Amino acid sequence: MTPEWRVSPGLSDYAQTLAEMEARAAAIRDGRAAELIWLVEHPPLYTAGTSAQPSELLLPDRFPIFEAGRGGRYTYHGPGQRVVYVMLDLAARGRDVRRFVSALESWVINALRDFDVEGRIICSKVGVWVDDAQAPQGAAKIAAIGVRLRRWVSYHGLAINVVPDLSHFGGIVPCGLQEPVTSLAALGRSADLQAVDEALLRHLPAALARVPPRQQAA
Repeated sequence: MTPEWRVSPGLSDYAQTLAEMEARAAAIRDGRAAELIWLVEHPPLYTAGTSAQPSELLLPDRFPIFEAGRGGRYTYHGPGQRVVYVMLDLAARGRDVRRFVSALESWVINALRDFDVEGRIICSKVGVWVDDAQAPQGAAKIAAIGVRLRRWVSYHGLAINVVPDLSHFGGIVPCGLQEPVTSLAALGRSADLQAVDEALLRHLPAALARVPPRQQAA
């Protein structure tokens, strides 16, 4: 049960991508399509999750704003950020949402190690973080995670900051948190999106092993 792996070139329109993702998730649930891991890059925009607070949208006229339908608050997507949409049938993989999110976190952390970056989890804060002596709390966020399930099929996913313009995050309070964001480029790594894609693909089997499909009864 290996998901399809798709990488879209160029900048993908967000509204069109969201519609295609929702349609694919429905097809997976109905048995009409295989699971999919879809890697895209978007033009600059802000997305609002179901818990987004109006006060956390600091510059509403800066970039287009989209209602994403996922969990979480405001996030930014833009050039130089790898967005990974993960559409898995969790009904066939144990129906354990916490384990699924943990698998996504470990997937990112393992991929970051390929660039000599040690990511970590902070209790009660979603996403992947790195130590940053310049940050007020000693940590900065390098990857965001926000998922939704519909009839036990996941969609949305994660976003890794590779070489984005970090000033673009200034129009929102990212994910409702005051800690700064960072990127591989800001950490002095010369990785590009293709290199990150290759790292993610290398570590995909280990991530999927955390949410294996159940054995079918004979």
